[in-house]
Amino acid sequence: RSDAAKKKDVWLRGALGGDSDGDGARGEPWETADDEAAARAAHVEMKYKVAVLGGGPAGACAAEILAQEKNIETVIFERNMQNAKPCGGAIPLCMIDEFGLPPSIIDRKVRKMKMISPSNREVDIGDTLKDGEYIGMTRREILDGYLRDRAVEYGAQPVNALVTKIDCPADDDANGRYAIHFSPNDKGKKAPVETMEVDVIIGADGANSRLAKAMDAGEYNYAIAFQERIKISDEQMKFYDELAEMYVGDDVSPDFYGWVFPKYDHVGVGTGTVVNRPGIKEYQDAIRDRAGSKIEGGKIIKVEAHPIPEHYRPRRLRNRAVLVGDAAGYVTKCSGEGIYFAAKSGRMAGEAVVQAMAQGSKLPTEQELEELYLKPYDKLYKPTYTVLDILQKVFYSSNAAREAFVDMCESKYVQQVTFDSYLYKKVQGNNPIEDIKLLFQTFGSLLRGAAIAQPDKVFNNPVESLKRL
Repeated sequence: RSDAAKKKDVWLRGALGGDSDGDGARGEPWETADDEAAARAAHVEMKYKVAVLGGGPAGACAAEILAQEKNIETVIFERNMQNAKPCGGAIPLCMIDEFGLPPSIIDRKVRKMKMISPSNREVDIGDTLKDGEYIGMTRREILDGYLRDRAVEYGAQPVNALVTKIDCPADDDANGRYAIHFSPNDKGKKAPVETMEVDVIIGADGANSRLAKAMDAGEYNYAIAFQERIKISDEQMKFYDELAEMYVGDDVSPDFYGWVFPKYDHVGVGTGTVVNRPGIKEYQDAIRDRAGSKIEGGKIIKVEAHPIPEHYRPRRLRNRAVLVGDAAGYVTKCSGEGIYFAAKSGRMAGEAVVQAMAQGSKLPTEQELEELYLKPYDKLYKPTYTVLDILQKVFYSSNAAREAFVDMCESKYVQQVTFDSYLYKKVQGNNPIEDIKLLFQTFGSLLRGAAIAQPDKVFNNPVESLKRL
């Protein structure tokens, strides 16, 4: 028999309660053909089991890929099937075709952006967009639900439950299983905690990832994103028909931006911060004030808040446990974008697991998952994270820099590079002449910004600022 078949036999015998000689092994190769035939007949559906924790874009896209491999049993955990994560909801154009999203997922097609500086200078951008190009605005409960339902249609088994604890096998246990302890949400509040054993686990369970803690993935700094969904009049909604607004200034955030993003029949109004999380409600009040009459009289229909990672986890892979999406730290600086990278990382992790498991015939190794998932992902997107990290440190650090940022947005070249990078997820900018012009323009904008900007307000939170997830 092949080595892969022998390993599968070991696992199957262990799953059936092997270790007949009491040596502590999880299972041993079958002694006779009759033994094997009898066990397989009784457990014809026994397969390696992969669990995906989290039913957002990362988890759903991972589960969809896994479920299409019929020799792998796929389970997807989600504690709230109607969950709506606090999120601006913007997705790039490339995601729609790449992930086969139907038109019904898109609430609004944004073709214009209005950038508003600390001094309320407004710059309209979007003239460089071609016909058919736009930023898609979604509601997370609609997007997530669609992707999750599609994974279930392919064969993923949904488990509506809160994962409370994960026991990981030792690093040197090549066949050890993960024990997932969970509290079912569809069996009442007093339902006892249940346990499921799996062979591979993908953590798509957000910034407060249970899997990240179980696998000792390390800590990361994080932002608090706060958003209010506000129902405004039909007349007011006309203003936001194809328009989104971004406000910068230390009044709305000392290190990020505030936004007004149009949805189906309301607007999402929000902000975020890393450096002064205790002040988030003050910044939310300010973004409402800055939007002014455009949302005046609106009714707040939902209030949302959520932690957002600021950088990669120190460790995203351990043995057969893999992190994706927010759990891995895949949110960009400057723009705060995470939906596309969550979906992409989930899909790439799912593909890596399927390939490494060789059609369900063996368990993947940590080295295989690193080669098939982590390295390709970093090669594709680490430059994007690096560039946006630099931009945030330069342009979101003071009111003077924020004034310069908005001033630079008048440049058609800046607009084109920005939109192309966002819409197609590739770092743009390959015109040396324009790049040199942009360098000088940056210095000029910074000087003008320094001349007109008001000093930033001082804040102090030395204890809370050290908190990590």
